[in-house]
Amino acid sequence: MVPLTEQELHNLGMNIVGEKLQQMGYEFVAINSKLKSHPQYVLYKKGEPTIFVLVKVTSNIQNAQDYDIIWMETFKQHAIKQNAKVWFAGVGIANAESVEMPVFKDQPYYMAFDEFVKVLD
Repeated sequence: MVPLTEQELHNLGMNIVGEKLQQMGYEFVAINSKLKSHPQYVLYKKGEPTIFVLVKVTSNIQNAQDYDIIWMETFKQHAIKQNAKVWFAGVGIANAESVEMPVFKDQPYYMAFDEFVKVLD
């Protein structure tokens, strides 16, 4: 069995978040799926301000919504200059057999993602 790379895990999380955003009726102005590049999504919906969505994938399915508060403050300053909102999507992905094991290609996994954290609304 081959474990997913960090980039493959990130892409899986991006797909989960992207599907949710489409269900919510948002259009994607830009998508950046490279690791450690932010924001991952820039959204548009008629009559609403721009929204930057930051996606973080973690193996911690209990606390997937945790983020670095200090780093987020600097990103919020960037968003304020752009008159944009900031949403955070923490996605927990873990091996279905044991959270101690990596997630393997084509194998079952647990996924924890419900709602966006509206950091700057």
